Amino acid sequence: MFEVIDIKTSQRIEMVDITHRIEKIISKGGTENGICYLSVPHTTAGITINENADPTVSSDMTSKLTKLVPAGEDYAHSEGNSDSHIKSSIIGSTLTLIIDSGKLALGTWQGVYFYEFDGPRNRNLYVKVIKD
Repeated sequence: MFEVIDIKTSQRIEMVDITHRIEKIISKGGTENGICYLSVPHTTAGITINENADPTVSSDMTSKLTKLVPAGEDYAHSEGNSDSHIKSSIIGSTLTLIIDSGKLALGTWQGVYFYEFDGPRNRNLYVKVIKD
C-alpha cells in the first residue's frame, strides 16, 4: 500500500506531529504486522522520531538547530535557504518503522514528526506499508 500525506506548514521552521495520520493509514489498510516506510521528497524538510509529550522538546530542537545552522550566513547557494538544506540533511528524509499488532512500535513518549525548514509550504510525505 502506498499513500501520500499532504502537510501544510505555517512557519519557516516547524515540527508537525503526524503520528496519528500514519496510524490512520495503517489502520485503514488493515495491516497487523509489517513495516512502514516514510519518505520526504523535499530537500528542505525532514522526518524524525522524538518526544511527543512535552512541546518544549520541539522548541528546544528548533532553537538548537537554528543556532548550529543559522539562516543568513554567507552561503554560496543563491536561493537564500542553504540553512534549510543543511538542517534537512542533519535530520534526514526517511524513516523505517515497525508495525506490531496494528500499531506503530513506538516508545511511550515517542511520536513521528515532519520537520519543515523552509516554510510555510504545502508538502508531501510518502508512506509505504508492507505487510508481513
